[in-house]
Amino acid sequence: MRAWIWKTAEYIRQSYWFIPMLMTLGAVAMSIVMVALDRLEGVSWLERIPWLYANQPSGARALLQTTAGSMITVAGVTFSITIAAVANSSAQFGPSLMTNFMNDRGNQITFGTFVATFLYCLLVLRTVRGSDDLSATGVFVPNFAVLGGLVMALASLGVLIYFIHHIPETIHISQMIARAGRELSDRIEALYPSRTGRGASNDADEGREDFAVTLPTEDVRAVYADTTGYVQNIESKLLMTAAQEHDLVLWVMKRPGDFAAPRTAVVLAKPGGMASDHAVTKIRTAFVFGARRTSSQDVLFLVDQLVQVATCALSPSVNDPFTAIYCINWLTAALGKLAEREIPSRFRFDDAGELRIVAVPVDFEAFADAIFGQLRPYVQCDRNAALHMFETMVNLMAQVPHDMQKAILRRHFEDLRLGCESDLPHPEDQQSIKRILKDAASRWGAWPRENFGHESDKADKNSLDSLES
Repeated sequence: MRAWIWKTAEYIRQSYWFIPMLMTLGAVAMSIVMVALDRLEGVSWLERIPWLYANQPSGARALLQTTAGSMITVAGVTFSITIAAVANSSAQFGPSLMTNFMNDRGNQITFGTFVATFLYCLLVLRTVRGSDDLSATGVFVPNFAVLGGLVMALASLGVLIYFIHHIPETIHISQMIARAGRELSDRIEALYPSRTGRGASNDADEGREDFAVTLPTEDVRAVYADTTGYVQNIESKLLMTAAQEHDLVLWVMKRPGDFAAPRTAVVLAKPGGMASDHAVTKIRTAFVFGARRTSSQDVLFLVDQLVQVATCALSPSVNDPFTAIYCINWLTAALGKLAEREIPSRFRFDDAGELRIVAVPVDFEAFADAIFGQLRPYVQCDRNAALHMFETMVNLMAQVPHDMQKAILRRHFEDLRLGCESDLPHPEDQQSIKRILKDAASRWGAWPRENFGHESDKADKNSLDSLES
């Protein structure tokens, strides 16, 4: 039930229709209240305000008809033009931009304002009765409600001015990249570290390394997905509760963002004899599946969004390396922030100290591979993007606190350098790469020679020497 509630709430949060629907319902309620006030007060209140005049039925109808017709026309024209512009941007830089547009609160409120004003005027219009002969019986002009329609029309005009300013800013690629980059930073802030049960200490991690890496093959029961789709959310508390109630250790095989199909194992439960059908059902309900990935727990989804924009920008049809550079800036800023965060332990213990869950979180290496590994085949073909990625790696090398993180960056630097040797053979390009590496070694000691001890490190040292020669 909790998983279903989360999925419903996430669907509503990301929907384009929810806020306009609420505003439309508010317009219906407002029309009822305003007409009721007119029936209660009549036109006597207008006499107390000298600059207001009572409307005749024909004038009220004309005002309401004009407002309603113009609002629905403006809504249709502006949003058709906007959708066309966003579709064109999506064709160049990937379909993820369309999702960002649909989730934009400003766009939703603008659309809701136009539709709410249209519906309000339509509902008030049906209450206007009689001819311009105000002495005739059965004449009713809801002056209070008509004034409310005029106020809403003026508010809609202000919203239209805001919308005209907002849309060019929204569909500008740098703004879209910045929005995705800020959301990525916020997700890192929220997800690292995450707390489900009690984490293991470093000593405990080292003692259970083989236990975590080697998946159990005996006395286990696999929990399979019951649908096809992406893992959108995992209710960790439900997993912990199920493991405690049935005295199980759970290996989580899928993490948010992974694709699953029926008969795909999402969890391995040990001992298998303790994993009853009730336990399996409870474990399965902890997983929320959907047709697409979401950013709630899947931080790599936001990385892939920016990588997609960068790869499209570097395609021959677009050939926009500066957009790719914007993406690299936001991605490496997020990677630098992750380097300073605590990565949750793969082992999760209950309050009694019993191991209950073994899962693999997205660590610094997975994050770096998602950025540099996916971008490298495209970046190494473009001089501007390649040189900028080299520089950002050097800056990260000085920022990350751990030697293991430096080694990961050094590996990606070497992979990019080797790729540039074949795809950027021009002597000036190679000379620029040499200058970047020399500057890094002189200013920050990014590749200190005394740390080259292992075979992979010796290979890195040889590459460094070949560049500096």
